Amino acid sequence: MAKILVVDDEKAIRRSIKEILEFEKHSIEEAEDGQMALDMALKNNYDIILSDIKMPKIDGIELLQKLIENNINSSIIMMSGHGTIETAVDAVKNGAYDYLAKPIDLNRLLISVRNALEKGDLVTETKVLKKKIIKSVDMIGNSKAIQNIKDIIEKVAPTDAKVLITGSNGSGKELVAKWLHEKSNRANGPLIEVNCAAIPSELIESELFGHEKGSFTSAVAQRKGKFELAEGGTLFLDEIGDMSLSAQAKVLRALQENKITRVGGDKEIKVNVRVIAATNKNLEKEIEKETFRQDLFHRLSVIPIHVPSLDERKDDIPLLADYFLELICEEMGIVKKTFSKEALKLMQEKNWPGNIREFRNVIERLIILGGKEITPEDVKQFG
Repeated sequence: MAKILVVDDEKAIRRSIKEILEFEKHSIEEAEDGQMALDMALKNNYDIILSDIKMPKIDGIELLQKLIENNINSSIIMMSGHGTIETAVDAVKNGAYDYLAKPIDLNRLLISVRNALEKGDLVTETKVLKKKIIKSVDMIGNSKAIQNIKDIIEKVAPTDAKVLITGSNGSGKELVAKWLHEKSNRANGPLIEVNCAAIPSELIESELFGHEKGSFTSAVAQRKGKFELAEGGTLFLDEIGDMSLSAQAKVLRALQENKITRVGGDKEIKVNVRVIAATNKNLEKEIEKETFRQDLFHRLSVIPIHVPSLDERKDDIPLLADYFLELICEEMGIVKKTFSKEALKLMQEKNWPGNIREFRNVIERLIILGGKEITPEDVKQFG
């Protein structure tokens, strides 16, 4: 059941729409002009606002603008008996969800309301998921190294500067990339991740730049690459130190000219992408071995960020333990467990060659196999 506000200066039309929608079990309120509707929308939450365009005091288009200015989240459906295609287009351009011509067609009205409600559900679900995603990429820690990374992200994220993230496997390089994206002006665009180490060298160019139909044996259809899929957003090239020299040359060209060419094609395609790269290798040594291009290294490392290993920031272990306890217990639907002081101390004394990835797995194992309070004995047995 939805809460709907019907706005029209003609009482008979309001009542007619109200009867139809109440029959569908919706809760209906009425407003006889735009000003009254605005006052009601500022005080109440409506799933949908159905508004006439031609009204005294404030007409429907002005009401629409004021609702949007005041961040009213309702889906707004405009109605008019004097409608033209131009009126409908203008209403939708100004932010309306839909436009209905009078006399109102019953089926058209019900379909529009149903679709608006489904769209509202999707928007709500997206917001919830985005909150979960943002929570999952929280950078936890108060150590000097982590604070320094957070400070750099705050300064760099709003720019389009290229960032090279270095650090050992499992240290959290991908979290830094995600946080850079979430805090950037491209946050509403896609974040496309490519693990260069997981893609065979003969396929990496097709993966990044796409291919034309028939360009090689298995190319049965045209395919967009990751650069095109990341349009308007961020492309994260993980483990770029494992990329072939041939692909490196094409990536360099893409970064220099903001253009790509699909494998087997000759058409240049403009791309608007921010590139963030990461590696667990020492790229300067790879340059000496002639397995990595020096010009690409300089192009990628405008802003270098080094992520320390967990063994280099053991002071953060109590915070990380509490964070993962809450996160994993919530995922499992159980009451949050706790660590004894002695157990935490033991966790800090351990070495973590697998870094954050290993640490999280151990926390999950301790939650499953340990008691309500995780003890040193639990850590020795299951950690």
